[in-house]
Amino acid sequence: MWLCLLACLLAGCATGPGAGSARAPDWQQQDITITTLPPSPAIAPPPTAPPALPPAPGSVPWPGVTPFTNRAAETWVPLARWARAHGLPAPKRLPPAPVPGYTWQSTNGNLLFYVGSRTTYWNGLELHLGYAPQIIGGEAVAHWLDLKQTLQPLLCGTPGFGWNPSPVVVIDPGHGGENVGAPSVLGGHYEKEFTLDWARRIQVLLSAEGWTVWLTRTNDVDVALSNRVAFAEAHHAGLFVSLHFNSAAPDKRQSGLETYCLTPAGMPSTLTRGNPDFLNQSFPNNEFDVQNLLLAVRLHAALLRLSGEEDRGIRRARFMGVLHGDRCPAILIEGGFLSNPREAGKIESAGFRQKLAEAFAAALK
Repeated sequence: MWLCLLACLLAGCATGPGAGSARAPDWQQQDITITTLPPSPAIAPPPTAPPALPPAPGSVPWPGVTPFTNRAAETWVPLARWARAHGLPAPKRLPPAPVPGYTWQSTNGNLLFYVGSRTTYWNGLELHLGYAPQIIGGEAVAHWLDLKQTLQPLLCGTPGFGWNPSPVVVIDPGHGGENVGAPSVLGGHYEKEFTLDWARRIQVLLSAEGWTVWLTRTNDVDVALSNRVAFAEAHHAGLFVSLHFNSAAPDKRQSGLETYCLTPAGMPSTLTRGNPDFLNQSFPNNEFDVQNLLLAVRLHAALLRLSGEEDRGIRRARFMGVLHGDRCPAILIEGGFLSNPREAGKIESAGFRQKLAEAFAAALK
């Protein structure tokens, strides 16, 4: 049905020790009390002038990608005019503050954004734009790519998925075998154990709802990325979700849930982690930019609601190779920080992993 290609090793999680075998976790460990932490948005001050489109990088691009050549006639679009053209009310200016802020309402929900900040909020969820909105000629404006790839699908699109996905889901439990992933700061356990258990729980729940669910690995083995791709292709994946847990070691303070989509061509990524970010290139999965976003919003919201984790936002990145070649909607979820003692304790709890699985299933129900 769709062809999924993976080009390079996933770099989305910290990597723990590669040698030695971790003992099997106690999957019957009791759940612990979960405390909800409110998001604390950081608003960047507005720049003195709106940024221009970045020049095409001169470095050698990744193999197998297509140069991005589509350009709009107007880079910065006045939002009041765009709203009229799409049958929406104009964004409303918030009371005077050091940084101008706006709310924008549609029948689908409410968008909150600030001039000069790429961080915005959709129905309370943190998500990230490619370019910060600006004030030009006294009017609030947004980059045309953000309007096309983010704002229009959310404000004007069909609520929910916005499309009819194939009932075949491929879940990719990150890491496995000697590729243990991030170590738990509490000691003795690794990311690979928790991603596999989370995936198994999702499989049980979604199968009961009529979905056909396949796992790229079903035991503690290091499956090559090429084999994961071949597996997804052979099973005609309609949705592809890669499961991971995060680490900021040695920093023990960071916590929360992150959900990633592939960055649309022409946009800077939310996060690069020192990797090249070639703005003028398009990968096969960029065909599903809108579906990726809607899937990410749906799953991210459900996971936050049932897990009580801190919202670290829906982000876009190019360095996660597992998202490059998928020819179906595909996202990657970082379900919490194993480098944070409090959060690692939750992740090591079977009850908490069940909450994550139930949230996942509820999002697709």
